[in-house]
Amino acid sequence: QVQLVESGGGLVQAGGSLRLSCAASGRTFGSYIMGWFRQAPGKEREFVAAFWWTGGLTDYADSVKGRSTISRDIAKNTVYLQMNSLKPEDTAVYFCAADVTISWSQRRGNYQYWGQGTQVTVSS
Repeated sequence: QVQLVESGGGLVQAGGSLRLSCAASGRTFGSYIMGWFRQAPGKEREFVAAFWWTGGLTDYADSVKGRSTISRDIAKNTVYLQMNSLKPEDTAVYFCAADVTISWSQRRGNYQYWGQGTQVTVSS
C-alpha cells in the first residue's frame, strides 16, 4: 500500500553531515507516524528518530539527540533525517518506516511499512 525509498547515504568523515531522505508513494493518506531506524553489522536494529505531524511530536534516541533533526516536506511527500557531527558509531544501514495504526507510545517499536535502507559510513 505504501512504498518508501531512502536515499542520501554515503561515506563521510567524522564530524560531517548527511541528510537522509525518505520518499513515500502509494496510499499515503492518513495520520502517519514516521520513523528512522538503523542497523549496524552484527547488531540489532535500533531506533533513531520518529515524527508525528498530526500530534506535532518528535522523538530522538539519546545517541543522536541534539545533532539530528527529523522533518517533512509536504509538497514532496518526503521525510528527512538531518544528521550532523557524525561519529563512526553512526555507521549503519538506515531505514525509513511508516505506520498509520500504532500510537505515539509505540513509536520505537515495529512499523507497517519499511524502506530498503541506505548505507551511512562514517570514517574516523
